[in-house]
Amino acid sequence: MRRAVCPGSFDPITNGHLDIISRASRLYDEVYVAVMINKSKHGLFTVEERIDLIRQVTAEYGNVRVESFHGLLVDFCKQRDIPAIVKGLRAVSDFDYELQMAQMNIGLSGVETLFVPTNPAYSFLSSSLVKEVATWGGDIAHLVPPAVLEALNERLRKD
Repeated sequence: MRRAVCPGSFDPITNGHLDIISRASRLYDEVYVAVMINKSKHGLFTVEERIDLIRQVTAEYGNVRVESFHGLLVDFCKQRDIPAIVKGLRAVSDFDYELQMAQMNIGLSGVETLFVPTNPAYSFLSSSLVKEVATWGGDIAHLVPPAVLEALNERLRKD
């Protein structure tokens, strides 16, 4: 069984994230989406809400599992016998940081990191940018799955 993990905070998941996850799901038998728990940050969505949204928008793939993690990603990988991390790269600036992480991860545990170039349509896209544009009433319908758009609109109406 070939396994990989796509890690991130996914607050919220965007079409850019979904593109990387869907591509990984075609290459691996099982893909874990690992939702990072960062107790020092307060996200727009709770970890449970993010997991639920990701499960909704990845259900069609059939081989994607969604779980949260706290701590080192390599420990998450070791516990689940996952030998590979799949990361999307938007720009050279992403590569600088991700290369350091990849080298640390292989040094700590032998877990490989595979870099997937982002679809150019999503090269500018981040969860932070989506939240900012949505907060100010901008149209983000083409940047997130419909379920995420609905959840974002509902959340921002409450705040």
